[in-house]
Amino acid sequence: MLVTGASRGIGRALASHFADAGAKVALVARDRVALEELADALGGTAHPADLLDPEQLERLIHRVEDEAGAVDVLVNNAGVLYPGPLWEHSPEQLAAQVRLNLAAPLELCRQAIPRMLRRGGGHLVNVASLAGLASVSGMSTYSATKAGLCQGGAALRDELKGLPIGVTTVMVGGVPTDLLEHGAEYAPFAKGFARLRRIQLVPDTSADDLGAAVVRGVVQGKHTVFLPRRAFPFVAAVEAPRKIIRLALLGVKRRA
Repeated sequence: MLVTGASRGIGRALASHFADAGAKVALVARDRVALEELADALGGTAHPADLLDPEQLERLIHRVEDEAGAVDVLVNNAGVLYPGPLWEHSPEQLAAQVRLNLAAPLELCRQAIPRMLRRGGGHLVNVASLAGLASVSGMSTYSATKAGLCQGGAALRDELKGLPIGVTTVMVGGVPTDLLEHGAEYAPFAKGFARLRRIQLVPDTSADDLGAAVVRGVVQGKHTVFLPRRAFPFVAAVEAPRKIIRLALLGVKRRA
């Protein structure tokens, strides 16, 4: 299995929990030293790569399978946040968020699916965010990419119906990581999260709890893994239109 953004934070926790569950983990991130240390600790393999580099991204699944074996589970976790108003972002910051948070996961799914089908099955995991449903100030681009990843995963699951590939979307609130700390450098972002914590609407989730929940979700074939549990009404609300459309399209072929 392959985990992107594996050198720290959520990715590190995901890799650790999958390794504990018996998976041979292939780890992808830019930080070669941290990646190799974690690979040694988990008995996995390190594959340093910059997913913002089109050439490295284009051949990543092929490269990892050549170096470490079949990717039967793909966990798209790598992401970036540049907090602040959209109009204060540089073109490079805007493009990096769209490419890493949305385009790269879709591209890796595109690469992985034919290989999984040839081997008889697999599982795709896309780590999105509750910010894809609602966000605090300073997250416009980040929220847009996570909303796209939620919707893209749901649509992909429908396209794959009847085929032996599962798709799990992960929607989580605040997780104490470097990304959340970076976001807190923007005052409205920090104040928004502080209020959500104070009223316990969306309390923080530890990376360890999230890692354990995602492993359970893959084992159980869940469509959605979400934390904190009290976020259920938000998730149910966004899933309702999708369920209605699925019912309306019963009997319509999903693939040519």
